[in-house]
Amino acid sequence: MTETITACGVVYGEVQGVWFRAFTREQAQKYKLGGYARNQADGTVAFALCGPTKAVETVLDALHQGPPLARVSHVDVTWHTDQTITGFDIS
Repeated sequence: MTETITACGVVYGEVQGVWFRAFTREQAQKYKLGGYARNQADGTVAFALCGPTKAVETVLDALHQGPPLARVSHVDVTWHTDQTITGFDIS
Protein backbone atom coordinates (compact mmCIF):
# COMPACT_ATOMS: atom_id res chain seq x y z
CA MET A 1 0.00 0.00 0.00
CA THR A 2 1.27 3.47 -0.89
CA GLU A 3 1.50 6.00 1.92
CA THR A 4 -0.61 9.13 1.51
CA ILE A 5 1.05 12.33 2.64
CA THR A 6 0.04 15.98 2.54
CA ALA A 7 2.45 18.86 1.95
CA CYS A 8 1.11 22.28 2.93
CA GLY A 9 3.05 25.41 2.27
CA VAL A 10 3.57 28.86 0.87
CA VAL A 11 5.34 29.92 -2.32
CA TYR A 12 7.14 33.30 -2.21
CA GLY A 13 8.31 35.54 -5.04
CA GLU A 14 6.50 36.82 -8.13
CA VAL A 15 3.79 34.17 -8.04
CA GLN A 16 0.50 36.03 -8.51
CA GLY A 17 -0.76 37.08 -11.92
CA VAL A 18 1.56 34.62 -13.66
CA TRP A 19 -0.70 31.54 -13.86
CA PHE A 20 0.90 29.93 -10.80
CA ARG A 21 -2.33 28.51 -9.37
CA ALA A 22 -3.35 27.01 -12.73
CA PHE A 23 0.15 25.57 -13.10
CA THR A 24 -0.13 24.01 -9.64
CA ARG A 25 -3.50 22.48 -10.48
CA GLU A 26 -2.18 21.08 -13.79
CA GLN A 27 0.78 19.48 -12.02
CA ALA A 28 -1.44 18.07 -9.26
CA GLN A 29 -3.93 16.64 -11.75
CA LYS A 30 -1.11 15.11 -13.80
CA TYR A 31 -0.09 13.09 -10.72
CA LYS A 32 -3.65 12.59 -9.43
CA LEU A 33 -3.14 14.64 -6.25
CA GLY A 34 -5.75 16.41 -4.15
CA GLY A 35 -5.25 19.84 -2.68
CA TYR A 36 -5.55 23.53 -3.39
CA ALA A 37 -3.71 26.67 -4.47
CA ARG A 38 -4.83 30.03 -3.10
CA ASN A 39 -3.62 33.58 -3.58
CA GLN A 40 -2.84 35.30 -0.29
CA ALA A 41 -3.17 39.01 0.48
CA ASP A 42 0.62 39.33 0.92
CA GLY A 43 1.33 38.24 -2.69
CA THR A 44 2.21 34.63 -1.88
CA VAL A 45 0.41 31.46 -2.94
CA ALA A 46 -0.64 28.94 -0.28
CA PHE A 47 -0.96 25.33 -1.37
CA ALA A 48 -1.69 21.80 -0.24
CA LEU A 49 -0.80 18.63 -2.14
CA CYS A 50 -2.12 15.27 -1.02
CA GLY A 51 -1.29 11.84 -2.40
CA PRO A 52 1.51 9.30 -2.71
CA THR A 53 4.80 10.62 -1.32
CA LYS A 54 6.78 10.35 -4.57
CA ALA A 55 4.09 12.19 -6.56
CA VAL A 56 3.84 14.96 -3.95
CA GLU A 57 7.63 15.39 -3.98
CA THR A 58 7.63 15.55 -7.80
CA VAL A 59 5.02 18.32 -7.84
CA LEU A 60 6.85 20.18 -5.06
CA ASP A 61 9.96 20.18 -7.24
CA ALA A 62 7.89 21.74 -10.04
CA LEU A 63 6.55 24.42 -7.67
CA HIS A 64 10.09 25.52 -6.89
CA GLN A 65 10.36 26.48 -10.58
CA GLY A 66 6.77 27.49 -11.34
CA PRO A 67 5.40 28.46 -14.75
CA PRO A 68 7.55 30.50 -17.17
CA LEU A 69 6.46 33.96 -15.95
CA ALA A 70 6.87 33.18 -12.23
CA ARG A 71 9.93 34.03 -10.19
CA VAL A 72 9.95 31.77 -7.13
CA SER A 73 12.25 32.96 -4.35
CA HIS A 74 11.50 30.15 -1.90
CA VAL A 75 8.93 27.61 -0.76
CA ASP A 76 8.06 26.79 2.85
CA VAL A 77 6.57 23.32 3.42
CA THR A 78 5.11 21.42 6.35
CA TRP A 79 4.30 17.72 6.12
CA HIS A 80 1.23 15.95 7.47
CA THR A 81 0.31 12.28 7.52
CA ASP A 82 -3.10 12.73 9.15
CA GLN A 83 -4.81 14.75 6.39
CA THR A 84 -6.57 13.59 3.25
CA ILE A 85 -7.67 16.04 0.56
CA THR A 86 -9.53 14.97 -2.56
CA GLY A 87 -10.11 17.08 -5.64
CA PHE A 88 -8.15 20.22 -6.39
CA ASP A 89 -9.41 23.76 -5.76
CA ILE A 90 -7.95 27.07 -6.81
CA SER A 91 -9.07 30.38 -5.37
